Amino acid sequence: MPKITHQQLLGWLKAEVKVSLGCTEPIAIAYAAAVAAKYLNAPIVKITGNISENLYKNAMGVTIPGTNYSGVTLAAAIGAIAGNADAELEVLKDITAEQINEAYQLNESGQVCLAAVESVDFIYLDITLHGPGDQCRVVIQGSHTNVTDVYINNIKQVVTENLIAGNEPGTKLPEFSLNDAFEFITHVAAKDIIFMLKSAEINSALSNEGQRKSYGLNVSGALSQARKNGFISQDLLSQMLINTTAASDARMGGAPLPAMSNYGSGNQGITVTMPVVTLARHLAVNDETLARALALAHLAAISIHMRYTRLSALCAASTAAMGAAAGMSWLLTKNYQTISYAISNMISDISGIICDGASNSCAMKVSTATACAFKSVLMAQQNSVAGERDGIVSCDVEGSINNLCKLVLLPMRQTDKEIISIMTRK
Repeated sequence: MPKITHQQLLGWLKAEVKVSLGCTEPIAIAYAAAVAAKYLNAPIVKITGNISENLYKNAMGVTIPGTNYSGVTLAAAIGAIAGNADAELEVLKDITAEQINEAYQLNESGQVCLAAVESVDFIYLDITLHGPGDQCRVVIQGSHTNVTDVYINNIKQVVTENLIAGNEPGTKLPEFSLNDAFEFITHVAAKDIIFMLKSAEINSALSNEGQRKSYGLNVSGALSQARKNGFISQDLLSQMLINTTAASDARMGGAPLPAMSNYGSGNQGITVTMPVVTLARHLAVNDETLARALALAHLAAISIHMRYTRLSALCAASTAAMGAAAGMSWLLTKNYQTISYAISNMISDISGIICDGASNSCAMKVSTATACAFKSVLMAQQNSVAGERDGIVSCDVEGSINNLCKLVLLPMRQTDKEIISIMTRK
């Protein structure tokens, strides 16, 4: 890989660590509909369109934030009627009960029709809002808010960053290694990364909400009750699992609070952030140390995920937890070898968790990945590491990461197709 600059790594953090309200797949649908509504300027009578199978899979079962409902077509209806296109991934931040009811009625009328289609882009939406005499079509490709085409009454508009608030910048940032991220957080000025504390603040608030109220499958509640009953210990690991899983419970269960996302996913942002925050509190570190650990955790997760597709058959909570393992290892040792050992251990352990769409059950996968991350860090501290004789693990961490990503890019494509087929036939 070519040498990456500090400015480019800051660019990665600012581009991929963003505030997001709700699961980003239904939110992307709502955002596309909200953009179309912004330029339709007419009452909405019908919504039609196509969505990539992978995005459809991740939008089917998750609760839409601020509601008790789920569903692809309802996400589009709510976005069209109530969404704020200028708020990007917080498009549904200020929706009201009246607007939700109006969207529900539109959806129940059968006038919202969205189909799952095969697409080269794993994130692809082509949504058209129809008024009594006018229509507006919006196309999003590549990432959740990247509007590539807008048509008003079949006339293509010039898409600029001024026209579309969420439009992605055209400059492609270069790939980078785990060591690049380590060197960056070791030497970067604290003032340049102190903004990373926002991820701790936002995801901690979501975690507190998940512990305050039962959301989704309430995985964190089951763990908390088990701890009260003496079935599991009241220790650092159980607190880490509860803190992290509660935020996922709340997010997938429709809590009206945002998450700080990583690489387009709130669950990934939660899984990157909360284990590091929990350990940092236990160690009573200062803000600068926490900011550096969080920057490393987020960059490590980005470095891994950028080598495969944004959506895939691999549960990305597992690779996000590899980022958390990097951040926790750094907090404990400041040693690159420990960080690399922890990630290699995780690749040996949880490479096979599948993504069967975003749903309340994601919190269980987040719990599993978090436990693996902490275990892998503890092993790495003792210089215990899976090596090149252990399955897909290579003699160095970069090779191990690349081997994992090869599985995602090639054989797991067929796995993904079968998962989507099973889900859509149910």
